Amino acid sequence: MKKQILLLLLVLLTACQEKQPKETTVKISERKIPKLDPTRYNVGFLIMDGVYNTEFTAPYDIFQHTQYRKGIKAMNTFTVANTLEPITSFEGVRILPDFDYTHDSIPKIDILVVPSAEHHLDTDLKDTIMINFVKKVSKDALFVTSHCDGAFVLAKAGVLDDVVSTTFPSDIGKYREMFPHLKVKDSVLFVHDGKFITSAGGAKSFEASLYLCEHLYGKEIAESLAGGLVIDWNLDEVPKLIPH
Repeated sequence: MKKQILLLLLVLLTACQEKQPKETTVKISERKIPKLDPTRYNVGFLIMDGVYNTEFTAPYDIFQHTQYRKGIKAMNTFTVANTLEPITSFEGVRILPDFDYTHDSIPKIDILVVPSAEHHLDTDLKDTIMINFVKKVSKDALFVTSHCDGAFVLAKAGVLDDVVSTTFPSDIGKYREMFPHLKVKDSVLFVHDGKFITSAGGAKSFEASLYLCEHLYGKEIAESLAGGLVIDWNLDEVPKLIPH
């Protein structure tokens, strides 16, 4: 009798185990490298864990939409990181980087975009590999842009030493404290000095990106891009600094 009971329990246990869902591992079977049109500007977005959604997606939206405008040198848009594993934004969005700047041969970057990230005021500034990458790309880029605290990364790389810059409004004091040698402007949405465009960030990252498009393509294209994203755009009304 005991043997029969034990046998029955064994059968039931086996049946229960077979009904349990099997664990699955999602794997990226094939890496998809973006196709870059050689007739366009290459725009590289530096991303890392803790990147803030808006500072990344706002300029990405503006620049990517140039591909749908005729008669201009549009923009290829792609991301670069220190890994090909998913990057998790501060808000929890997972992003697959296109290139790993620590191992890949990176396409020439004409426009470097440095969105803000959670640790741009502390531990990220100790990442010498990332800082050196920014310094190297900045040397040959046509434009280098930052949003919010991305300016701290540019400042740490030493590329803002000879220009005026700005950052997130409530971090201006910290910015001046950490980099007392810099020329810092507050109470503006963005500063364009030389090849560098630094912005206050947040939703105003749209304005700084639209400004670069107006600078490159003219007012009509910028207004078209803004209209496509339902943004009121009038450069004359934007608080800014453009030293001459």
